[in-house]
Amino acid sequence: MSIDEPHAEVTRTEDGIAVEYLADGPETIRQSDQRIPRLNVTQEMLLDSGDDPESWLMYGGGYRQQRFTTADVITPENVGELNLEYTIEVGSEEERGKLEGTPIVVPSDPPIMYQTNGPDVVRAVNARSGEVIWTYRYSPSGQQDQPPLLCCGSNNRGVAVRGKRLYMTTLDANLVAINRYTGEQQWLYNSAAPGEGYSATWAPVVYNGSILNGSAGGEYGVQGFIESINARTGEREWRTSMLPEEQWIGDAWQNGSATNWMTITVDPDTDTLYANVGNPGPDVNGIVRPGPNPYSDAVIALDTNSGDVNWYFQEVQHDWWDWDASQPPILFDAEVDGENRKMVSHAGKTGWNYLLGAEDGKLYERSREFCQHLNMWHLPQDNLEDTPWVMPSADGGGEWNPASYSRETGNVHVKAMNYPSKFQWDEVDEWEYPSTYLGGNFTVYPAMDDPGPAPDEWTQQLTYFSAVDPVSGDVVWQDRWENFSLGGSMSTTTGLTFVGNGDGEFIAYDSETGERRWQHQFDASVNASPMSWYDPGVGKQYVAVQAGGGGLRSVRDGRTVGVFSLEG
Repeated sequence: MSIDEPHAEVTRTEDGIAVEYLADGPETIRQSDQRIPRLNVTQEMLLDSGDDPESWLMYGGGYRQQRFTTADVITPENVGELNLEYTIEVGSEEERGKLEGTPIVVPSDPPIMYQTNGPDVVRAVNARSGEVIWTYRYSPSGQQDQPPLLCCGSNNRGVAVRGKRLYMTTLDANLVAINRYTGEQQWLYNSAAPGEGYSATWAPVVYNGSILNGSAGGEYGVQGFIESINARTGEREWRTSMLPEEQWIGDAWQNGSATNWMTITVDPDTDTLYANVGNPGPDVNGIVRPGPNPYSDAVIALDTNSGDVNWYFQEVQHDWWDWDASQPPILFDAEVDGENRKMVSHAGKTGWNYLLGAEDGKLYERSREFCQHLNMWHLPQDNLEDTPWVMPSADGGGEWNPASYSRETGNVHVKAMNYPSKFQWDEVDEWEYPSTYLGGNFTVYPAMDDPGPAPDEWTQQLTYFSAVDPVSGDVVWQDRWENFSLGGSMSTTTGLTFVGNGDGEFIAYDSETGERRWQHQFDASVNASPMSWYDPGVGKQYVAVQAGGGGLRSVRDGRTVGVFSLEG
């Protein structure tokens, strides 16, 4: 099979997106004779990632998920000189519109980038030149009678690295270990059987020899969980259900969803993981699941060694609006109530940022809204005509878009979806593959069906990008865009924040003032999250971002990875 031939067929159905793998087993294609420098990625290197300007070794830059770089060549004063160093046009046409990920970079001479996109593709790239060294494309061995189901796109958001291995989730809810030098698959771990509604798109995390992994499929009546897998052997160490049976009423927990479908945050000082947990199932009919439905729509803290639950904080109890706690929590230190404390910040789909105590989950501050609120908490009706517009929408607020934290200003930078929804509940049947388990219907203005006139209160600006002080709750500054836009941001030690939007603009803001300092125009939507590293071999700082669209509301699809540089 050549690199330009598809290895999977992605089709949209009335119940979501189905992925049919066309190849029998994974494939690695070597595209260069270049050898990847031998460098053992140690636990010490992973602990330093986020502080080391020469590396970006995990999805959020470091365990604390701050999406912050200490590389200091690019400043507000010289960012206007930032130039496009190279681009990579990824793979075949089937990969167009499936770029929501963040590459990682391993420091070496030259540095090596590992870039992923859907469906289930990872590449090793010379990060200095842009030359692709090898490409791995996942496909399960054996016949798949029940292909994976996806609500929102066949994306892959990144890989984890430790030692000589990469770790990548797959759309059919598997986890693969890949030799990072050769691209050859080492082992496969299966987290769920075909036909059960599970999937996976997030970047896993490796910590102390274990892979911290989650679950997805919240629109298909699954049972959400968080688990730990031995990074050497691929064997499960523990699994914790996100549906505590004794705290749910009746049998509702059996299809209660509550999946953790984004990357996990870790505090190495306390061996604690912090995770987002998604909506309860069915999404928009709470009648069949009475009570608060723990641990859905929550930030949850678990012991990394045992999986025991330390605490959880629900942003929405008994959710009827699909308001997941969906983006990765951010861990940072701040002075709160006169004391220096370790805090967790999380921007919710509710349009509020929540400041929690890392030790006990206590709520210290709920911010002012960073997107519009309209008819919040109005319950769905049994028909859309009798239902008022509600904001945030079902895919509104902070969504999965990972926020960045600026250590210079103390602000988090949040991209929020700002458009209305109508919700309708309906009778709930027992879930059967391949149907969804929504418990009704919802519409999003203006992307779905014929929703009728927009509410007068709506600004008709589809995306808000805000700097929020998590301690005071103030919205410090805000920019607004008239396009659908997914993906997250990255902040720098020099006082810049980079982010892209649905019109293909890739922008550098002054982190303190919100002034636009620089921008580049791509041909496709930037629905991914940027990253950065410094290469001492050439004395340059690089910034990389994927521009290809992805997800439900992609405006312009493409298949470009753009890498910018500035010499120091």
